[in-house]
Order: sequence, then structure tokens, then C-alpha cells
Amino acid sequence: MQIWFGEVPVVVVSTVEGAQEILKNQDLNFAERHVNSTIAVISFDATDMFFSPYNERWRQLRKLSMQELLTTARVRSFQAIREQEVARLMRDLAVSADAGAAVNLSSSVGNLINDIVMLCSVGSRCRYREEFLEALETAKQQLTWITVADLFPSSKLARMVGNAPRTALASRQRMERIIEQIIQERKDDMDSGGDVDAAGKESFVNVLLRLQKEGGTPISITNETIVGLLFDIFSGGSETSSTTLIWMMVELIRWPRVMAKAQAEVREALKGKSTITEDDTVGLSYIDMVIKETLRLHSPVPLLTHSCRETCKVMGYDVLKGTSVFVNVSAICRDPRYWEDAEEFKPERFETNNIDFKGSNFEFIPFGSGRRICPGMNLGLANMKIVLASLLYHFDWKLPDEMAPKDLDVREAPGIVASKLTSLHICPVTRVAPTIA
Repeated sequence: MQIWFGEVPVVVVSTVEGAQEILKNQDLNFAERHVNSTIAVISFDATDMFFSPYNERWRQLRKLSMQELLTTARVRSFQAIREQEVARLMRDLAVSADAGAAVNLSSSVGNLINDIVMLCSVGSRCRYREEFLEALETAKQQLTWITVADLFPSSKLARMVGNAPRTALASRQRMERIIEQIIQERKDDMDSGGDVDAAGKESFVNVLLRLQKEGGTPISITNETIVGLLFDIFSGGSETSSTTLIWMMVELIRWPRVMAKAQAEVREALKGKSTITEDDTVGLSYIDMVIKETLRLHSPVPLLTHSCRETCKVMGYDVLKGTSVFVNVSAICRDPRYWEDAEEFKPERFETNNIDFKGSNFEFIPFGSGRRICPGMNLGLANMKIVLASLLYHFDWKLPDEMAPKDLDVREAPGIVASKLTSLHICPVTRVAPTIA
């Protein structure tokens, strides 16, 4: 479907065939991101990895991320951080359960994932945490802004009257200042011999500063490069995971049969344990199916943004250079041609197929596909699995005020990430008491 946003042509792709054409067959021609005036400012003039144009610099940033920051080994090295932070949340939830109180699980899980990502990135608890997360939240909201100048880019008047880029610049500068302070503190720590965190692992910042100091990388790793990469990790690595975890709990509550089956698997496999480790979760195949099914029904980023680099034909239609292309992941993952009972939450559908997250099955692309597939997929999945397994192992769950599962609010909030519109308030009931530190 082609529409026009003012002067800007936009193509929305909502079929498996169209997605394969854009993300595989003509992947190179659509390897750009759609960048408007506000995004350009927030993304450091599109010099970060996520919004950078497809060029040699982007390729080297991607290579740096995949070979140094987000490798399987690096993600695994943060296992102790995930286990410690999840155990901390379980203890807090047990206190609420003892008091018979409902908890704002959206807030609790959001804070948990933010802390995990912060610890992996910085290596210690950051005294700028609240200030940075507030600035980051403002910036993420601004990424969704569309100005008159974005709709009519040829209009000088439209560019003059809009103040969105100036407001976005203030948010970016605030984040820049905070990250620069973090970088300087880590540099000082490394100069005094502290090149690893308390767990003996290199944080993302430490890795980047080490490479900066050693030199020899294909691109210069400046402080600006580090700021941009950390912005991508913080913004992409926290909200998507916490959003998906909340949708998992929503669907499990709405489908008691699935909840019971998932809890039975976890409790049978971990019987007798008071604390869960990631190693305990390796064989939990039904939990893996629950994660997949949630990502199918609730793709964290329902619209993948791309831009056409050169005029071409897609499935017989002309697509002009500069056209913004949105791949409608949400529609594709609910297409009844590929998914039986597409609107139902049925994790078992993944039991007998080999569909995975790698982007080769175009009916299931929650992390995208092709050159621009999400580089933080392994980190996100690692964060989600231990949290979900722990929530289901330690607690039973009930809605407050005798609310029926069918009355649970399932509306999505507007924005780049399809989070739940309202917070999930729910009552934990302790089944297996977590270890008290």
C-alpha cells in the first residue's frame, strides 16, 4: 500500500512476500533507515548505528557491535548480573505477596531490565541512573514526533516555524552530558587499574574505551562514537524486553491453560531450588514457545522502518528513491494464511516447526531481517527468559479486586515500541519462596 505523508511517499508492506522482497531479495536497496528531522537530532545526526545510513562507517559499527559488544560469549558473561538482579526482584515481590498487596509489574519489570542493561553497559550501579532514564524516556517519545517540515521538506517556512528539532537537541545534549560523565569516570577507573567490573567482566563502556586506547580499529572510536552506541544499547535493549515480558504475563493471565502448563514445566524442572540460575532454564522448551508466541502476537517494534536508496520495482510496482518503507510486522505475524487461529495465544504452534528468530522465516520477524536485523537479539532473549521463568516458578498470579482475565486491558500505547497502554497491576502469591539475602 502506498500513501503520501505530505510530500513524502510512504509504502506499507503487510505481506510475507513483500517483506521477503524488501528484507532479502532487495535488502541492499532498502538498507537505509527512515530519518526525519527530529530523529536526525536525537540520533546524533544519524551517526549512531541504528539510524546511520548504509555506508562503510555503518558496516564497521555493526561489525564492532557484533564482534565485541553483543557476542554470545559477552552476553553469557553477564549471566551473574542477570541472576543477581532477578533474585533481587523476586525478594521484593515476595514481600508484597506476604502483605497481600498488588504490584505494578510494569514498573517493577521495567526497572529490572533498565538495571540489567545499565550494569552490563557501565559495570556498576550508576549514580546518574534516574536522570539518564528520564532523559532517555523523553528522547524516545520525541522519536515519534512528526513535524510540518517532515511532511513538506521542500518548504523553508515549515523548517523555520517548527521548534521540535530544538527541543530534541536539548534532550540529546542532556543525554550526551550524562554519558560523557560516565565515560570520564570509567576512564579514570581504568587508569587506576580497574579495567573490569565487580564481577570481573568487561562492561560495554570498558570494551569501547579499551579499543579506543589500543587503536587499530577500522573506524576511529571517539567519545561521540561511544555515546551513540550506548544510546542504541540503552534505548533498544531495555524497553523492548520489558514490554515483551509484560505482554507475556498478560497473555498467560488471559489463557490460564497456558499459564498452568508453563508453571508446571518450570516447577518440575527446578523442583527444590530456592533460586534460579540461567543454567536451570536451558531445557525449558515450553517457556521458549511462550516467548515466541508472545513475540508473534506482540512484536515489540510493530513497524520496521526502511528507506529506498534507488528507484526500483517491488512486486511489479515502482518505488521511488527516498520512499519511506514500513514493514508491518504486526500484520504479518497475525496473517491467517500462515498462522492457524492467528489471534489466539497458542505456544504449541511452535512445537513442530523450525521457525526461529534469525529472520529467514518471513512470517515471523519480530527482530527484523537482513542487514538491519536487531543486533541485540541474544541479549534481549537472555534477559527475558530468566525473568519469565522466575516469575512463574516463585509465584502464582491473580488479578486484583476479583477482576476477570477477560477484562484485562490489552490496548497498545502509541509509539515506536508497542507497550501496554496501562500498567499491569497484579497480585503475587508465593509458591516457592525465594532465597532471602
